[in-house]
Amino acid sequence: MKNQESTMYVEQLKDHYENYFGISGQPLILEKGPREKLHPDFFVLEFKPNDRHDFWVYCSVGMSLEREDDNLIELFVFSPQQDSSLVELITVCASYHRNLRPLNIHHTMNIGKPWLGNSKCDHCFISLPYLDGEEMELFSFNRQIFHCYWLIPITEKERDYKIEEGCEALEQLFEDKQLDYLNPERECLLTE
Repeated sequence: MKNQESTMYVEQLKDHYENYFGISGQPLILEKGPREKLHPDFFVLEFKPNDRHDFWVYCSVGMSLEREDDNLIELFVFSPQQDSSLVELITVCASYHRNLRPLNIHHTMNIGKPWLGNSKCDHCFISLPYLDGEEMELFSFNRQIFHCYWLIPITEKERDYKIEEGCEALEQLFEDKQLDYLNPERECLLTE
């Protein structure tokens, strides 16, 4: 994408998110950390609780700018509280996405520290946005479809279960155990 196209992409994606949530988001940029791989127009959009969701949402904007493959994704994560560490989480994921092995649906990632506070969730799973559906997921730009996927914090043991049993088994576990996706203090869903 040329500079003008990149600017249009981030403006239209920002509009996509804001139209979906019904409010303006706060653009945030990680001041320190892994920014060298990111497109210069990349930022994270923070949404406070609104009519759509009564919790905070952090969305990537520009994670897949200038990609020339089929890994055209953006990510969002939910939070029970406002927390700048989630700007770092989304930025780290976006930076990782710029490597030779980019992220996509059903991938997992070690985030290297707790999702929030002392959470046991120090990995993430990229999922369809089951709470939001295609209205949130699908973003069309320049005759291409970009997917806005849900980044779900999980434990290492849950990540291992996904590797061993597959993504459908992990998602079934989420459903069977009624994943408390907003609770950083939640226990691992797998029992001994």
